[in-house]
Amino acid sequence: MMERLRKITPTQAVLLAAAIVLGTAIGGSSLTGHVGLALAVLGVVLACLAAGLVLVLHRLAVFGREQRRAYREQRAVLDQTQRRVLGAVEQLLLTAGDRHRELTELNAAAQKAAANGTDRLLRAQTGEVEALVQLFQGFTPRAPMPSSGGFALNPTDLLDLLHLIQVRRPKLVLELGSGTSTVWIAYALEKAGGRLVSLDHDPGYAEKTRIALAAHGLTEVAEVRDAPLRPVVLDGRTFPYYDTTAVADLRGVDLLLIDGPPEKTGKDARYPAMRVLEDRLADNATVVFDDAHRQDEAEALRKWVETIEGLTQEEGEARGRHAVLSYRRIVRQLTPAQ
Repeated sequence: MMERLRKITPTQAVLLAAAIVLGTAIGGSSLTGHVGLALAVLGVVLACLAAGLVLVLHRLAVFGREQRRAYREQRAVLDQTQRRVLGAVEQLLLTAGDRHRELTELNAAAQKAAANGTDRLLRAQTGEVEALVQLFQGFTPRAPMPSSGGFALNPTDLLDLLHLIQVRRPKLVLELGSGTSTVWIAYALEKAGGRLVSLDHDPGYAEKTRIALAAHGLTEVAEVRDAPLRPVVLDGRTFPYYDTTAVADLRGVDLLLIDGPPEKTGKDARYPAMRVLEDRLADNATVVFDDAHRQDEAEALRKWVETIEGLTQEEGEARGRHAVLSYRRIVRQLTPAQ
């Protein structure tokens, strides 16, 4: 009991003291015969209780209103948050759906591209196998041929080149860049009655080609000459190109095969070919330009045709990776002054 009394607040203590005083007053008045005073004090007590009850009810009403307002505000916040969350989730679902469609379309496109690429690769490989078969049907090598990985030209282009040799029957062929193709060209010229000179800037690779020619008994038809790269100045630019002393004795080249120097030796590595070797060509010659599909080589081809008189690209002769050009020397005669 005493523990509870110690925990009451000051306001509660005042009210408790007032209740005790009033109770004592009422009791004392009743015992001393002052009934009217007792009733008056009792009326005051009842009035105070009624006022206190009204105050409590008012405070309860205010508290209720505040609770309802707080509930409405919390509900509004919850509704707004719910709408935002639902909107965000809907946006995420829409984005995920769009992304899924994009990935599906990309996957389908990738599969289609892969299928097309595979088809093209298979067709290209089939074409090269067919070309190899025709090469061996057309010529009977007297020794094992070097690996097909050594082709300077791919088998399809090489087959076209050998057909060109069989049809045009050049007497002198100059090849820039030796390799397995040198052996095949030598076999074709052996039948056609021509001669092949091949240049190579790499002494080691040139020696390998010489050994292959000797193994096939073609040294009477073809030779490989060392031609180290020397600086050549054309149009204000310096190019590393074959040493022209290697072809100082050549005149009347009927077929010029441009397959070197390799691209790794420098930008526009093959551009000097026609500018440097034009005077070595026969009056009517054929030029085969390998890798003409590449940007640098295509640009060189365009410049040659525009600037070298008598050089034209043959219609329908841009097959595979190479281009075929015709060269006809233009000789201008001076008219005596009148």
